[in-house]
Order: sequence, then C-alpha cells, then structure tokens
Amino acid sequence: MLNQTSVTEFLLLGVTDIQELWLFLFVVFLTIYFVNVTGNGAILMIIISDPRLHSPMYFFLGNLSCLDICYSTVTLPKVLENLLSTKKAISFVGCISQLHFFHFLGSTETILLAVMAFDRFVAICKPLHYTVTMNHQRCTQMASTVWVIGFFHTLLHTVTTSHLNFCGSNHIHHFYCDIKPLLELACENTDFNQWMLNIVTGTIAMGSFFLILLSYFYIIMYLFFKTHSCSMLHRALSTCASHFMVVILFYAPVLFTYIRPASGSSMNQERVIAIMYTVVTPVLNPLIYTLRNKEVKRALIRAIRRKL
Repeated sequence: MLNQTSVTEFLLLGVTDIQELWLFLFVVFLTIYFVNVTGNGAILMIIISDPRLHSPMYFFLGNLSCLDICYSTVTLPKVLENLLSTKKAISFVGCISQLHFFHFLGSTETILLAVMAFDRFVAICKPLHYTVTMNHQRCTQMASTVWVIGFFHTLLHTVTTSHLNFCGSNHIHHFYCDIKPLLELACENTDFNQWMLNIVTGTIAMGSFFLILLSYFYIIMYLFFKTHSCSMLHRALSTCASHFMVVILFYAPVLFTYIRPASGSSMNQERVIAIMYTVVTPVLNPLIYTLRNKEVKRALIRAIRRKL
C-alpha cells in the first residue's frame, strides 16, 4: 500500500525553463528516441534471426539492446509529452512506477555490463573452457539472475520511497521521477532512504564496476604476456574496446550523479548529466557495437539483402 499523502500528483519542471527551446528539444529527443528504438531493435532482431550470432556474447548484447529500448521508453515519452504541454504533471502512482522501472532497468544494465566483461574474460583467457563455462543454460541463468537482482533491488527503493509523506511542494526539479529529487520533497526524515541509495545501490554499482575492471586487468595481462599473435591481440582488444566504451558512457554520468551528495545548486547540473545516460548513451550503444563489430555488420548487410 502506498502511503497516505496530501500530494496526489507531481509537477516535473522538465529539461529547461526556456520555452523557446521546447519545440527544438522535442524534435531532437523524438529523433534520438526513434534512432534508439530502431537501432537497438535492429540489433535485437538480427541476433535472434541470424544463427551465426547465437553465441554468449551476442546473447548478452541482445539483452543490452532490450534494456536500452526499455530504459529510454520509461522516461522519454513523458519528456516529449511535457515539452508540448503547459501542465507537466505526473500522478503519484505514475511517478513511483517510473522511478521503479527506471532504476530496475538501470541496475540491471549495471550488472549486465559486468557479466559481459566476464564473458570476454572467459573467451579470451580460457578459450578451451569457453563453450563449457558459457553454455546456453548457464548464460540463460546468468541473464535471468541479473534481471531478478535488478528488480528486487529496486523494489526496496520503490517501497521505502512510496511510504514517505509528501505534504509540501510537489515540484520535482527534474524531467523524470528519480529518488534524489523525491527525497528533497519528503516531509519526514529520509536518512534510511539516503543510506539505501548510498550503500545498497552504491555497492551494486561499484561492485559491478570493480568486476569489470578486474576482468579487463586479467585480459590485458593475458594478452600482453601470453599471446604472441598480433592478429589475435588486435581482435581481442577491438572486441573489448566496444564493451569498454559502453561501460564508460554508462558509468561516468551515473557515478557523478549518485555518488555526489544531493544539493539544490547541483540539480541543474544533474539534469544535464541525466540526459547523457537516459537519452544519449542508449542510442550510442548500437552504433558502437555495429560500427566496431564486423560480424554484426555482416549480419545486418545479410538481413538488408534478404529484405531487398
């Protein structure tokens, strides 16, 4: 049950207060959203339909593409609606739902990136054991576990945030419902919520990031000290580079937003940074993997030729 509160809806202040920019931003965000759904959708369909891409790496890439589509869909449609509306309202239940799915998909992607790094570690450093270690059943179990952990981790935030009492201002200084802006509006002590955000969420984010760095450390050590083939070295580094670029694009703005203490003066900066990981990063992921991966490009060309 949601907490009985005098606030029945929230007002999202949006990306910017300058009304002259609203129509321009609507066109830009709509274009980006279309490219995101089209690009990630194309990768997802190619991975499903092309038997040559039925391997663990592309299985996890398909999960990433699915996450990126859903991740933007949680926030961007409401942002687009508010850019054309004078009343930028969202219901209390709608706000809590948006918060839940945003953090559910975000935390799931955080852990998934660590799993993808582990997959690259096994493929490069333990090639003879790769097919046994990363068999279909185990990959399915790992992916399912990632989604389940993300869901129940976020459920803690959803339940504790929904039970807070919001009795004052209902103006959210953001373009979507996030935990930190909502805690600013609560009329009671939010220390436990802040602790949950810093410790639980921080542990998942930093733990996943540490596992990614550890995987790449072993990969680099293996490549430089045990590999004598320049072609294999180049191919391995090229494959890892795509994943590492995605990791940097995802983690840099997220860590900046959620590790820093909340303050009113930083809200405008956080709104700008949030655009990076909610709007820009999901649309860059398919471009990075498509442009840097020959197998995906070949599969895409084969699919286009079949259509033509």
